[in-house]
Amino acid sequence: MKKLVIIMLAFVLTGCMTTKNTEDNFVVGMEAAYQPFNWQAIKRGSTGVYLDGGAGIADGYDVVIAQKIAKKIHKKLVIKKISWEGLPSAVESGEIDAIIAGMTASPEREKGMDFTTPYYSSDMVMVVRKNSKQSQYYDIAQFKGSRVMGQKNTNYDTIIDQIKGVKHQVPKSTYPELVMALRSKDTDGITAELPVATGIVKANKDLAIVRFNKGTGFKVDTTVSIGMKNNSRNTLLFKDVQKALDSISQEERQKIMEGAVNRAPLYNDQ
Repeated sequence: MKKLVIIMLAFVLTGCMTTKNTEDNFVVGMEAAYQPFNWQAIKRGSTGVYLDGGAGIADGYDVVIAQKIAKKIHKKLVIKKISWEGLPSAVESGEIDAIIAGMTASPEREKGMDFTTPYYSSDMVMVVRKNSKQSQYYDIAQFKGSRVMGQKNTNYDTIIDQIKGVKHQVPKSTYPELVMALRSKDTDGITAELPVATGIVKANKDLAIVRFNKGTGFKVDTTVSIGMKNNSRNTLLFKDVQKALDSISQEERQKIMEGAVNRAPLYNDQ
């Protein structure tokens, strides 16, 4: 009996061990809480990948892109779930090889990381309650006096200040928290990229998307790129990742996003 317990304990400990970063692995970090780009799934399906350390399953647009890159560079894909704030330090320390997490290559981030060319681009919109006056807006200026909230440590929070007279609220760490704040009427609107907003509204029929007329929306870069270690642009790994990314056509990228949006879990079920 004692021997059996020891064997079982060893099995459990082995299953919880994290994978070491080696030349045979392509270790990717993401928050697994930003659908349809990435989320933690219940079932693996044909697109899911087990998270490192047995912490669950990751799925989403970023996961599929990471799978395709890993296959093309002949490495085993390892995905680590890391908080959004912890991703830059994880790639800099070498804990992960790359950040594939819907991250925009802003000038500030480019001081500490090297980025590939964008692997997706979308529009910046606002999600509001369907029965609110804000649902009829078409210009960000109309949100003057409204309470608006974004995700912490992202462009989607800082751009709120482009609205003169807006009530810029304290940001939330994740989108499920933002959706909860909106549905509970703690805020009047939340900023989001169109694919994210589409998933939110699909799951919450009481919410709506505000798309702005040309020239009246936010001035912001909505492309997302792969972040890698600072000064790594001339390394073989960076070049291989960029080459693999270049081989994925825009048409294929769009199909991958459509699939991710369709199978993403409902925000109101999380």
